Amino acid sequence: MAVIDVHVHIYPDKIAERATSSISRFYNIEMDVSEGSVDRLLGIVRDTPITDCVVHSVAVRASNVESINDFIAKTCAEHSHFIGFMTLHQDYEDPEAEIDRAVGLGLHGIKLHPDTQAVNMDDPRLMRVYEIAERRGLPVTIHCGDYRYDYSHPRRLKRVLHEFPNLVVDAAHFGGWSVFDYALEFLEDESCFLDMSSSMRFLGPRRTRELVEAYGIDRILFGSDFPMWNPGEELERFRALGFSEKDYEKMCWHNAERFLGMQIGE
Repeated sequence: MAVIDVHVHIYPDKIAERATSSISRFYNIEMDVSEGSVDRLLGIVRDTPITDCVVHSVAVRASNVESINDFIAKTCAEHSHFIGFMTLHQDYEDPEAEIDRAVGLGLHGIKLHPDTQAVNMDDPRLMRVYEIAERRGLPVTIHCGDYRYDYSHPRRLKRVLHEFPNLVVDAAHFGGWSVFDYALEFLEDESCFLDMSSSMRFLGPRRTRELVEAYGIDRILFGSDFPMWNPGEELERFRALGFSEKDYEKMCWHNAERFLGMQIGE
């Protein structure tokens, strides 16, 4: 059985601690992991059942897009159990050209973070990205939800999903970090996956299980949000919820295969 962590951030060694500190300040959360380097991730995952990680980073400026995508692609070429997602930015001049280039480098999808990129999820510039992704069959992971901002509100994702019905989306953090009930209201009956990263510690086991059951086992993806949380500890927390082995196999493996559009493991 493969175990796939679909939500992992990584950074070059020279900026890893600075990037992780920035995340800590942004969310006002004391980080469990001191820094987000590749070596730190490998050291943690090595002692867990996790077999594969979907890795990405976020460009807060358009000028950083290409260097980040180069780093993700190079790292994935060095580690066969990493699956890379490209970053894009709403002000990047030619997103289709960069998508072509990143796919050519071996990247498999797109990661967007409307809050840190300070752009509405349904901004016309991002709608252009979704149109390309839908046409190209590329999965998209989107940070969703933050009680402090409106950029990534779940209602905006609902509009995106209706505009692009064939777009394959992972609505991160149960579709609405810190606004989990709003997410359920807007996304319960929509066609998207939802990863559970950065959610279980806030929701507690009972509410986490309720949300899994409300959305349906076939839509849920395991994710840790490293370096915010330790992937091994998050997997243990997930396994303690008491789902059947068949359901865990779906949420940790087969659902991710369907989201990614690729076969992984056995």
